[in-house]
Amino acid sequence: MEFYAYRDTWEDTDPHANFKADVAAYSIADPLPTLENLSRATGVPVPSLIRYVLVKYAASGSDALLAMTPIVLRQMEQHIEQAETANTDTARLRAYAALRRMIAWLSVGAESTYADDR
Repeated sequence: MEFYAYRDTWEDTDPHANFKADVAAYSIADPLPTLENLSRATGVPVPSLIRYVLVKYAASGSDALLAMTPIVLRQMEQHIEQAETANTDTARLRAYAALRRMIAWLSVGAESTYADDR
């Protein structure tokens, strides 16, 4: 399997724009040297480490629901704060839609009524 950097463009209105930007930013780096060093230090083969990292990331949505990292909480609070500052129904509906998308993203892989509503 070949791992390559993600380079693309997308509309500002793309509901997955933040995720795509993260993928583009993080996929620039080559993780293999780090995994090779970790493999040498621990004796765990590189393919097993790759599988571990992928599974750990795939489970992170569920972990985030349990831990609600400060980043996720801050982002959710920002949507609410912006809506309350604007003090309009339109702004509140925009915040609701943003929060709904965030919950859907966190729910990917978990049973949820929001998982298919992106």
